[in-house]
Amino acid sequence: MEGVGGDGPSTAAAALNQRRHDVSKLFQHYLDKSTPHSLHRWIGSFILVCVYALRVYYIQGFYIVTYGLGIYILNLLIGFLSPLVDPEAEPSDGPMLPTKGSDEFKPFIRRLPEFKFWYAITKAFCVAFVMTFFSMFDVPVFWPILLCYWLVLFVLTMKRQIMHMIKYRYIPFSLGKQKYKGKRPASSSPRGD
Repeated sequence: MEGVGGDGPSTAAAALNQRRHDVSKLFQHYLDKSTPHSLHRWIGSFILVCVYALRVYYIQGFYIVTYGLGIYILNLLIGFLSPLVDPEAEPSDGPMLPTKGSDEFKPFIRRLPEFKFWYAITKAFCVAFVMTFFSMFDVPVFWPILLCYWLVLFVLTMKRQIMHMIKYRYIPFSLGKQKYKGKRPASSSPRGD
């Protein structure tokens, strides 16, 4: 008789946890399947960005949510453009960026990989989109000031990041596999024999 009253909630909680675990595994499965399809992932995210922008434009509100979203994306962009090991911050025994022409080539390893960058941006736009359905997030602000402030922040941050790239001579983008051409045919130049 002791267990009759206590079994109901624990069984329901266990069933709920099992269902949550199953949904999480299914979601992770589809995320894993989407990993090699970066172009399709980014197209889907672009469509989501357009839907969000249209919603904010037609509602004429939620500018503070958009500003916060812009700051978050700027933070993600810095992580995406930065090397895993910053030579300015800490000397490390791991892979370092080459600083001289005679240094051995080491591939650029990002602090924030492309997949995590895409996933964080997509998740941020989903959260911001859901926030536009709640009026408590529609704080009245003068949006041109927020836009100007964000643009100044973007320019200053990118200037600092580009100066860092120039100082440590790295390019955070892969320009594709280098193609080597065969030997050039020797030009027929007159020799002084």
